[in-house]
Amino acid sequence: MLRWSFVSVFAALSCWVLPSWAQTDDSPALATHPKTVEVAGQSLQRNGAGIRTKAIFKVYSAALYLEQPVTSLDEIAPLQGPKRMAVRMLHTINASELGKLFAHGMQDNMDKQQFSKLVPGVLRMSEVFSRHKELKPGDQFTLDWIPGKGMVLSVNGQPEPAEFPEPEFYQAMLGIWLGPKPADARLKRALLGEQRIE
Repeated sequence: MLRWSFVSVFAALSCWVLPSWAQTDDSPALATHPKTVEVAGQSLQRNGAGIRTKAIFKVYSAALYLEQPVTSLDEIAPLQGPKRMAVRMLHTINASELGKLFAHGMQDNMDKQQFSKLVPGVLRMSEVFSRHKELKPGDQFTLDWIPGKGMVLSVNGQPEPAEFPEPEFYQAMLGIWLGPKPADARLKRALLGEQRIE
C-alpha cells in the first residue's frame, strides 16, 4: 500500500496539472467524465475537466458540472439548480490526508472568520475520508449540491450520511479548485472551461 506523507500528498494534489487543452475526449482518464450527468433529476453540462499529475504519475481527473457555463467561482453561487464536482482517482492516495488537504484548501481561500464558521462541516468531511482509509485508481467521489438539501458527498456512488446543508460550505469546497488561491491555476482554468473539451 502506497502511503505518502502529508507534504508529498499535498505536492501531488497541488502541482503539475495538465491543462484541459492538452486533453481530448480520446483520453481514457477524461472519458470517464461524460459531457452531461443527471443530478437530482436535472441534466447538467460539463463546464470543464482536467487531470492532475505528479512527476510521471497521473493523480486524479476532475470535472465540474453546472446548469449553464461559467467562467468564475463567483458565477456559480447564484445558480439555482444542482451542481457537481466529480473526482476520479488515477493513483493511490491516503484518504485521511486528502480530507486534511481539502480543509487547508478551503482555509487558503477565505478569511479566518469565514472559515471558523465552517469548521463543524470540515470536521464531518474529514471523518468521511478517514473512514475510507485510502482511495485507489478507479475510486471516485462526487460533491453534489442539491437545492433544499445541501451538499451530498458520495464515494464510489454511495452517498455518505454526513450532512452539509450550508451553501457557504459548498462554495468553499469549490474554492479549493476555483478560488483566488486555487491548488493549481491551470486546473482552475480547465475546470472553468477556458479551453473546452469538445
